Amino acid sequence: MRAILLGFTIFTLLLSCDQKPTDKMEVDSIFYNGTVYTVNTDFSKAEAFAVKDGKFVAVGLTDSIQAKYNAKETVDLKGKTVLPGLIDAHCHFYRFGESLQNADLVGTTSYQEILERLVVFHEKKPSSFIFGRGWDQNDWAVKDFPNKSKLDSVFPDTPVALQRIDGHALLVNQKALELAKIDKNTQVEGGEIIKENGKVSGVLIDNAMDLVYAVMPKLSREQSIQALKDAQRYCFDYGLTTVNDAGLDRATIMLIDSLQQADALSMRMYVMISNSPEDVDYFIENGILKTEKLNVRSVKVYGDGALGSRGAALRAPYSDRHDHYGAMVTPVEDIKALAKKLAATDFQMNTHAIGDSANTVILNAYAEALEGQSDRRWKVEHAQVISPDDFNYFDDNILPSVQPTHATSDMYWAKDRLGERRMKGAYAYKKLLDEAGMIALGTDFPVEQVNPFYTFYAAVARKDLEHYPQDGFQKKDALSREETLRGMTIWAAYSNFEEKEKGSIEAGKFADFIVMDQDIMTIEEDAIPDLEVNQTWLGGKQVK
Repeated sequence: MRAILLGFTIFTLLLSCDQKPTDKMEVDSIFYNGTVYTVNTDFSKAEAFAVKDGKFVAVGLTDSIQAKYNAKETVDLKGKTVLPGLIDAHCHFYRFGESLQNADLVGTTSYQEILERLVVFHEKKPSSFIFGRGWDQNDWAVKDFPNKSKLDSVFPDTPVALQRIDGHALLVNQKALELAKIDKNTQVEGGEIIKENGKVSGVLIDNAMDLVYAVMPKLSREQSIQALKDAQRYCFDYGLTTVNDAGLDRATIMLIDSLQQADALSMRMYVMISNSPEDVDYFIENGILKTEKLNVRSVKVYGDGALGSRGAALRAPYSDRHDHYGAMVTPVEDIKALAKKLAATDFQMNTHAIGDSANTVILNAYAEALEGQSDRRWKVEHAQVISPDDFNYFDDNILPSVQPTHATSDMYWAKDRLGERRMKGAYAYKKLLDEAGMIALGTDFPVEQVNPFYTFYAAVARKDLEHYPQDGFQKKDALSREETLRGMTIWAAYSNFEEKEKGSIEAGKFADFIVMDQDIMTIEEDAIPDLEVNQTWLGGKQVK
């Protein structure tokens, strides 16, 4: 009898060895043996995680995850660094894609180089209207605004419009002026038509640019789709899995939604509606548009222009142009009215504010409209020059959304524009963080480059890509590495009301993450700009 029982026991044990453990949960994939920065509340590290149906289901130690889950696919991370998918909290995704179809003037060091690039571009891609972007007179030996004379001589019969790097100035030739019906008598509110000796120079600032944009040929649907796909490819290569597009019209938003629904566009997008009454009213009437890949719940407003083109609205005159204060692009009363209108809805108001005067206007309008409300998360986009008394406006209702590379791009000439006193409140990211409790970080591409590691480096080191200055630009305003990573992930998600679905590697959130050979949290500081992404995963699927 004992022999029979012993034999039965042995048979049962052998049988159980051939079967999968019944207490293990089936998942799609397990990633193990990594250095995983979860960016959760405790900023804890893990080794492994399990993914099912595009979401993280568990995060922890390798042994623990492998003991609890069976997977169709297992990935040995071999010690590599894993971060949550990066979020660019302020960029122009579609405009960047458009720019890839046009003449690239980024990095030009003279007016002559611009002309040379345009000639080559036009020979390769002839068109009835030449458009380019990326010039910056601050990078030239002569830092004055250019005029149209050389452009007229090279392109006398083809209209040309060349957008400055910040998008707030346009250099056009005579043919474009004629098409737009601009002459020395044309008046524009919220912008400027630069004149030299009483004649139109060819440089248009802020709202004056719209006169030319109105007569430019529009991209076809096919060209627009290609622009979006080109931009997506660049962003996935750099580990971006969500982008905040700062201002799109209804037609482009609906195109993006249709492409995403058809699985023809994968990038997750938080879209700000351009401030046109028709588009704003449409979305307010129809409510927030939210899918797994698209979130439309905010309005992008332009407070003022840019500092580089002297369009930023300052409380006192520019230090290098004593008769000039810049200008508000949107009238103050219109800003206040829109703030009150949006405060009665669930939509955010996200306003471009560079100069200290513009920031004062926006912060006051926000505070007045949101009185008695909480957790509205309205954003000040850029928050670039803040008066000392205005920092305390930032809280859980009013959040700063900044782009660290602006500081290291502008540092060569910002003091000339602002003077010593105003510089103390300029690019003051640490102070903004201390006041608001969080800060959302982006690039503003294509104004700056897409690469998010340039953002990280500028925030932490406060240096440009030449590692200048040695001790960092206004180093007291630097962020720590942990603060910076949070600003590019969970805080950016929070600013979008998306912190429960993305921004950290935690159970229940989208499996958006990146894999890197080197550890961004420990690598030598000056090596940060050279970091590369090995893999980008979106919803548990590899997209790079």
